[in-house]
Amino acid sequence: MPTLAESSLSETVQVARDLIRIDTTNRGGGDSVGEVQAAKYVSDFLQRLGLAPETYLSAPGRASVVVRVAGSQPELPALVLHGHLDVVPADAANWTVDPFAGEIRDGMLWGRGAVDMKDMDAMILTSIAEILRAGERPRRDVIIAFLSDEENGGVFGSHWLVDHHPELFAGAGTAISEVGGYSVQFEDTRAYLVQTGEKALDWIRLRARGTAEHGSRIAHDNALVRLAEAIAALGRHEWPIALCDTTRDLIERVAKIYGVNPTEVDAEQMFVRAGKGAGFIQASLRSTSNATVLQAGYKHNVIPDSAEALVDVRSLPAERDAVLAKIRELVGDEIEIETVHSDIGLETPFSGELVDAMTASLLREDPEAVVLPYLLSGGTDNKALSKLGIVGYGFAPLRLPADLDFPGMFHGVDERVPLDALDFGHRVLVGLLRSY
Repeated sequence: MPTLAESSLSETVQVARDLIRIDTTNRGGGDSVGEVQAAKYVSDFLQRLGLAPETYLSAPGRASVVVRVAGSQPELPALVLHGHLDVVPADAANWTVDPFAGEIRDGMLWGRGAVDMKDMDAMILTSIAEILRAGERPRRDVIIAFLSDEENGGVFGSHWLVDHHPELFAGAGTAISEVGGYSVQFEDTRAYLVQTGEKALDWIRLRARGTAEHGSRIAHDNALVRLAEAIAALGRHEWPIALCDTTRDLIERVAKIYGVNPTEVDAEQMFVRAGKGAGFIQASLRSTSNATVLQAGYKHNVIPDSAEALVDVRSLPAERDAVLAKIRELVGDEIEIETVHSDIGLETPFSGELVDAMTASLLREDPEAVVLPYLLSGGTDNKALSKLGIVGYGFAPLRLPADLDFPGMFHGVDERVPLDALDFGHRVLVGLLRSY
C-alpha cells in the first residue's frame, strides 16, 4: 500500500497518529492501560507551547491533564475544550490493520481512536498551538482538559475532577467536546451536525437465580433459561418514536432541505435517506436498550445457579423513569436489576453566542453547507461538566465523504478518518478560538 512521506503530513495528522500508537484501552471497572503515557504526551506538547499543564491521578494509572490558556478578554466566561484519552478495546483479528499502529493508507489515518476521539484530541492541541505560536491569544480563557475514563462513564476522569477539583473550571460557561460538528449529506446539501443534547445513560445488570444441578437432571429452575427469556423479551421490545425539542427542531430543518412538510414526514425514513452518516440521528428518535454482555456457568455438565447480563440503556432525556419502569415490566419480577452506572440526559437550545460562533467557523471553511442541531444517542464528558452549570456541545468538526459510515466506526472495527478532514477540523477550531 502506498504511504505518505512524513514531511507531507500535517502536524494534526502526526499528533493524532502518535496518540493512536499509545494503547489506552479501557475495559471498564478500573481495568485500563496507557492513560499515564498518553497524559505525558499531551502534557509535554502543552509545555512546549509555554503552558503549565497539571496532571491529576484519580487512581493508579488513571490520568487527566488540565491547563488554562489566558484569553485576550479574560472577563468573558471561559470555554472548556476537552477530549478523552481512553479508547474501547479493539480485537486485532477483526481489523484490516493493526488497531494501534496508526497506519496511513488511502488518504486516511486508521486505528482505534481515529474517530473516538484522538482525532479531536489532536485538533485541540494543534489549534491552540497555531494561535500561541503566532503570538496571539484566544478571545476568552480556554480550559483545555484531556480526560481519563470517558469510556467507562468518566468515573475516574471528568466526574472525579468535577467532584474533587471544581476550581479547575472556575468561570467556565460553555464546553466543547466530541461527536458533533461532522458532516452528513441530505441529497445535494452537506450539513454539519452540532450536538446540542445527549440521551440519559443507565448501565444495568440483570441477574437471574436458580438451582445448581447436574447437567443431566430434569431442571425446572434454570437461571440461564430464566435470564435468556428476560433478555429475549427486552430484545423484542420496540421502543416507540418519541421526539424531544432537539429532534423536532432537526426534523423541521431537514424537511425544509427536502422541501416537504415536517408535520407529514416519516422522520425515520427521512433520515434513512441521508445514508450511513445519519446513524446517530436514527437512534436519537427513540430510547434504546441493548444487551451487551452475558455471563453464566462454568462447566458443560453443571447447571448454574445464577446468570447475569449487562444492558446498555439510553433514554430520551424526559423518558428515563418511564423507560426503566418498562424494563422492569418486560423482564419480570424474578429478575434482579442492579444499576452499575447512570448519568443524566442533556438538552440545550440551538442558539446563543457559541452556537453562532461554531456555525460561522464552519461556514468560513464550507460556505455552501448548513449547520443543524442533533441529539446524541450516546454520551460525553459534558454530562459531568453540567454539574457545574457548564453548557456543553459536541463539536469535533470534520468534512467527510458522503459515503463514509462515520457513526458506525464509533466502537466499531477499522476506525479511520480522512487526513483532509483532520486538517479541516484544525482550521475550524482555530477560527472558533479566535472569534468566540
